[in-house]
Amino acid sequence: MTHAPTVPTLEPAFDVVVDLGPPADHGRTRAGHRRIIPIVGGAVSGGLDAEILAGGADWQLVRDDGAIEVDGRYSARTPEGELLYLQVRGIRTGPVDVLAALLAGDDVAPDRYYFRTVITIETDAAALAHFEHAVFVASCIRDADAVRYSAYRVT
Repeated sequence: MTHAPTVPTLEPAFDVVVDLGPPADHGRTRAGHRRIIPIVGGAVSGGLDAEILAGGADWQLVRDDGAIEVDGRYSARTPEGELLYLQVRGIRTGPVDVLAALLAGDDVAPDRYYFRTVITIETDAAALAHFEHAVFVASCIRDADAVRYSAYRVT
């Protein structure tokens, strides 16, 4: 018997605000134009409540077409003291003038660019282990000094 794959759906999971420090522009490396944006704090709310800890970063590659490959990694701590490690990978792209405005820190409406990520979570906390057994996708917004996103569990 042949079965068809289940069609995934999206369930709202949690919301995130990641506070950012000033970027370090490493220029053109062998991998491409490298930028490292420090993560200085933030919060997770909704289906998961946690404080984002300073010390993470987004290791970005700015492609020749202006699109940015996102590779963010950071830790968060729940009110109970449980730690989570989040890795966020994705892409931010759009018209050249919009991407330039985002890089300059201008306020740009999120419908003018594409910013989507995949989030994976690691934890030693038994009560949060279900976050390790799911794939999450997010629709993101870039503010001047923060990234905001709503994460959805892919069923």
